[in-house]
Formats: sequence, C-alpha cells, structure tokens
Amino acid sequence: MLKMKGIGASNGIALAKALILKHEIIKTNTKKINEKEITAELKKLYAALDAAGDEIKQLIKNTTKTLGPEKAAVFDAHLLITTDPVLIEDTEKLIKEEKCNAANALENAANKSIATLQAMDDKYFRERAADVIDVRDRILRKLLNIKAIDLTAIKAATIIVSHDLTPSETSQLNPEFIKGFLCDVGGRTSHAAIMARSLGIPAVLGLKNVTSKVKNNQFCVLDGNTGEIEIDLNSNEKNKWIAKQKAWVEEQKSLLVFKGKLTKTNDNHEVKLEANIGSPKDMIKAIEYDAQGVGLFRSEFLYMESNDLPSEDIQFEEYKKVLSATKDKVVIRTLDIGGDKELSYLDLPKEMNPFLGYRAIRLCLDRKDIFKTQLRALLRASVFGKLAIMFPMIATVEEFKAAKAIYEICKKELIKEKVKISDDIQVGMMIEIPATAVNAETFAKYADFFSIGTNDLIQYSLAADRMSEKVSYLYQPYHPAILRLIKMTIDGGHKYHRPVAMCGEMAGDKIAVPLLVGLGLDEFSMSASSILETRKIISTLNKNEMERLATQALQCETNEEVKLLVAKMLKQK
Repeated sequence: MLKMKGIGASNGIALAKALILKHEIIKTNTKKINEKEITAELKKLYAALDAAGDEIKQLIKNTTKTLGPEKAAVFDAHLLITTDPVLIEDTEKLIKEEKCNAANALENAANKSIATLQAMDDKYFRERAADVIDVRDRILRKLLNIKAIDLTAIKAATIIVSHDLTPSETSQLNPEFIKGFLCDVGGRTSHAAIMARSLGIPAVLGLKNVTSKVKNNQFCVLDGNTGEIEIDLNSNEKNKWIAKQKAWVEEQKSLLVFKGKLTKTNDNHEVKLEANIGSPKDMIKAIEYDAQGVGLFRSEFLYMESNDLPSEDIQFEEYKKVLSATKDKVVIRTLDIGGDKELSYLDLPKEMNPFLGYRAIRLCLDRKDIFKTQLRALLRASVFGKLAIMFPMIATVEEFKAAKAIYEICKKELIKEKVKISDDIQVGMMIEIPATAVNAETFAKYADFFSIGTNDLIQYSLAADRMSEKVSYLYQPYHPAILRLIKMTIDGGHKYHRPVAMCGEMAGDKIAVPLLVGLGLDEFSMSASSILETRKIISTLNKNEMERLATQALQCETNEEVKLLVAKMLKQK
C-alpha cells in the first residue's frame, strides 16, 4: 500500500478504481510565415476565437442546467478572454510584426498573461491562471484541429488521476460515476476545486507526482478533508475506509443544524463567522453557507479583470450588488495592487523588493485620482447595505489619517452634489505589518475596526516568502511570535472598544480557531464552505478554557509545540 498527502480541496471520502487522464500535449511550431500569409493566419485566429466562444456559450448552457447559473458564471470570464482586446492585439502584433503563425502567436500572447498571474502571491489571483490556460488550450485545439477529451463518456465508478483538471473538464464530471479526483497541482481556491465542491466530488490536489505513482485500475481512496490518499489497499484497509466514509456522510448531515444559528461557545461567548469573497457572484455561496456578512471583499478583482481602470459607475454597480445581497456588514478592501499583483494598463515601477514597495495604500495615496474614484463609488453604494471600508497595508498612523482625509473629501464632494450616502459607514484597516500590530493601541484611536491579514503578517514577521519552496518551512502560522502579534492587535483594538476580525487563511484553520477564540478575536472571515464546520467547532469550545489554552500557547517556543498543544486539547474533546 502507498500513502500520499496533498491538499484537501473538496471535502469527502471516495473509494474507486483509478483512471489516469493523460492530456495530449499541445505543441505549436515556431515556423515563421511570410508577408503573403499574414491575412490567412489572421483569419484562422478569428475563426478559432469565434469557435472557442461558441463552445463556451454551449458550456455555459450545459452548466446552468446541471449546476445552476451561479456556477455557470465561472465561464463568463472564459468567454470574455476570447474577446479580450489585449490578448487579441498582442496576438495580431506577433503575427504581423514577428511573422509568427497564428497558433504560436496566440500561445505566446496567452502565456504572457498566464506567467503574470502565476507569479502572484495572492492564491485567489494566482489560481485564475487556470482560466487563461483553459481558454488558451481551447483556442489552440481549434487552430490545430485537436479533439478535446470527453469526460462525459465515463460510465463506471472512477477516481480520476490527472496532472491538472481545467474548469471546463471539471464541469463535465458526473458525480454518479466520478467519485473523486487527484491532481499533481492545484489548491482549494482553484476553479477545479470550487467546481468539485459544487458537484460534491471529493478532491485532493497538489500531490506533485501522483500521476507517476498510480496505475490505471488500481483501487485507491482519498480523503478530501485531510488531503490523504492510499493506493492498492487490502480488504481490511478498504473496510476501514468504508466505515470512515459512512461516518463522514453522517457528520455532514449534522452540520446542517448549525444553519441559521448564532456562533457561540458552550459558555455563550458569541463571535461572528463571515465570508471572504472576490466577486459579487461569490455571495451566492456565502448565503448558502450562512455567512454572517462579508469580512473581506477583494475589490482588486474589478481592476484585474478589466482592460482599463474601472470607472466610478462600473465600480458602483458591483459594490451595490454585494451590499444589496445581505443585511449584514460587508467589508470592502480598497485597491490592493502592487507587489505580486500587476495591471497591464498601469505602469508600476520595477522594484528590487516589490512586496516592500509601491503597493496597496501607498499607491492609492500617490494616485489620488484612482483612490478617489473607488471611494466615491463605495460611498454611493453605501445606501444599499451596511458598508465598511478597509485600507490595506497601513504601516503608519500618518498613512491611515491621510487615507481617511481623502475619504472625507470624497464624502463632502458627494454631499455637495446632493448624492445620498449612508451616515453609518465604518472605516477600518488591515493589520498585516508587524509594526502595525505592535502599535495597534494607537491605531485604535482612529480606526473603527481592525482585520488581521495573517498571510502577509506571517511572511513579513518571519522574513519568509511563502511562495518560495526553499523557505516555505518558515511559513509558521502558530509561531508564538505570530500569536503575540495577534494578541497585541486584539488587546489594542479592545482598549478602544474596536472589533477585531481576521480575514487571512488562519481564520478558518481548525488548529487556529481555538487559539483565536482564546485570544479574544471577535470576527472570523473565511472561505464560505468552511463556515458551518467552524461554527460546530466553536460550539464545542469553552471560552475560559480557550483563554487558558492561548496563555499556554504564548509560552511555547515553537510552531510545532503550539500545534501539539491544540491537537491534544481537541483530541480530549
């Protein structure tokens, strides 16, 4: 028997025989064309773009029938890529000026966008590269007359094993026959993972070399909760997994009782569980999983998916959609561009250390025209719900005051223009720089709330790029130093009666949740699908006991000591 561990991307337990899915490698030749062939190559390109667009439209129709319009909306972005002016112009330029053939030109132009997305630190945007790859390959198949794999033809209980699955391929999976899938690459926020969760198909991703370890028709099992897989089991081992699967199904049924309930510990200490979203479409999932509002709306998606700076009216409409969808608070983070997130239409400086450079609030304070457009749109949308505005990457009190001053200017402008705005808007800030956490008590005099961004806080505190394999061991969310910074933030906020939230990945982490309850965190914002399970975990905890646990954790010396301490407590429960 072989055991492997990857990333649990879609919860559930699956047992079936493996089917190795081998994608035909799409190769374009680099043969140059002559001047006379340019027109013909351009015609091929336009025909392929149209054909790919028609296929995606059909995919949208099919997905709407099987999964509903909200899941089909994933492919709206794919359709937009086929008409993306930047992609088309870059491809045309390569054909006309570099004399590339249509397929090679399209591949090179698309790869430029893919490389930019894959280099980003934010998982949400990094995994959007899969969309461009999916569309790129669809167009290339049209140009090269390659037939796509038909996954709807699978009619037996199967676990698919593949290097990766595109969103288009995942949407074809029939849960009646496809019991799960395993991939070398990917993570929880990839569209393949999102689709899998929508279909209720367990999945483990990021297994690195599972395609070389598993053979066709080998019996295997996967646990999408823990990321564990086992291959080539004997009958006793199979029976253990069958019992485990049955228990999992019963547990999922039990989570439904937590819908519509407040999030409380067993001694009645109440906290809020909110959703992290990247688009108004994500509100459907947030509502489905009973989120108590939105703790983080990444507004930069509007800029990332646009070919130019989005206008005030365009932004207003998007913010209005989110605010209108819930009666609870919606925290919208202002533009967080720079570092790993670039915009093709915004000429950002090339820096030796972009994560410590011109980004987020620093860019906005410099480019007040961009900042004011967003703030005006947010203020106009405020009458449609309960808005909270959050400034990212605040390092100094002066920065926060400067950002707040621009907000006040926009507010006065709109009032003068007789535009109706809410008189109950909270203005807060992210805590993601160690100096800000240490100085939280001072910031609390001016900010209405804090939200801890643990992803950046951890890598800045431990001086470790979490995307670097060589130093990934230093990305330690339970390190006592990180816990102390979180405690400083919470204590500083509470001194001035400011609510303190967390919107980093740590907020939905099973090990972290008991510690955060003990440290006094007020609001947890996470992936919507984690909300009910987190509510259940919190319902089993005792606030006083968790305070003692947190005190013990702060006295630990290492990340591993803290993990063992919490694991021991959870096991006892």
